[in-house]
Amino acid sequence: MTFGAAISDAEGLRLTPEEKSLFREMNPFGFILFARNIETADQVRALCDDFRNAVGRNCPITIDQEGGRVQRLRAPLARDWMPPLDHVQRAGDHAERAMYLRYRLIAHELFELGIDSNCAPMVDLARQDTHVFLKNRCYGSDPRVVSRIGSAVAQGHLDGGVLPVLKHMPGHGFSTLDSHHDLPHVSLTQDALEQMDFAPFRALNTLPMGMTAHLVYDAIDPQPATISPTMISLIRNKIGFDGLIMTDDISMKALSGSPEDIARKALSAGCDVVLHCNGLFAAREKVLIAAGEMTAQAQKRAKKALAMRQKPAELDIQAAEAELSALMGGQVYER
Repeated sequence: MTFGAAISDAEGLRLTPEEKSLFREMNPFGFILFARNIETADQVRALCDDFRNAVGRNCPITIDQEGGRVQRLRAPLARDWMPPLDHVQRAGDHAERAMYLRYRLIAHELFELGIDSNCAPMVDLARQDTHVFLKNRCYGSDPRVVSRIGSAVAQGHLDGGVLPVLKHMPGHGFSTLDSHHDLPHVSLTQDALEQMDFAPFRALNTLPMGMTAHLVYDAIDPQPATISPTMISLIRNKIGFDGLIMTDDISMKALSGSPEDIARKALSAGCDVVLHCNGLFAAREKVLIAAGEMTAQAQKRAKKALAMRQKPAELDIQAAEAELSALMGGQVYER
């Protein structure tokens, strides 16, 4: 069975008959959840079952659960975390272990609901003028430190049976604009970028899945990275990432054109699968048709990524929370 080259979503709390029929026919690789899809634990589990029953397989279901501003699951379904950068700074010298425990607990929450992927770690480098939407989602500004913390975050997911998605390749930290609304440009030379922004992605290039950045690296290519063959080649050959490359949401305003046209451009550039979110039914249908089936190489990467899903290791939740609290000086969650 060849997977469709798209990750799609649902409009509500359960799939409609029309959505079930569309997903059965088009067989998207996986799905993503948003706050509008979340009400109760039983409802989320039922929606995950809807997705998997529609495509007839144990497809990956992902979410944005970074903690802080970007987390779709909230109390009482999940812990409310402080922003990642605040967490790292509060943990100080214990940041790697503290972030491992944070995301091991997050992975446990996700897996219990039927969600087996998360769009993290985010190893973009924070800078003084990094856009406010991104900055406190970062783990720091030193590529070596961010690489180590990113590795700990990824391992916390994997130990919990959840596939991590590395983002935003090849580095979003120099962006002074929010790509949800505008197209950011970065003017640094490739040599400078390779030493800094690209370095954490190179250090984590064995992770199963990664997400592109919607921004232009002016010194390398005038096209946004998501639809640039040059940038996707750089991710493959310079950064050495051979996992499944998914786009960031192709409906974001940084990219111009219809979602279906962007889907074709991204796949033609070398992305393996397109992520399309928040569209109405007709738009999702057009994207799924435009994306078509994965290439043979993309299918191989997809199966390799899925093979990294594992049964969660045992977790003593009380012990993990107690250790994390000790590392954090008592303040662990958002107040």
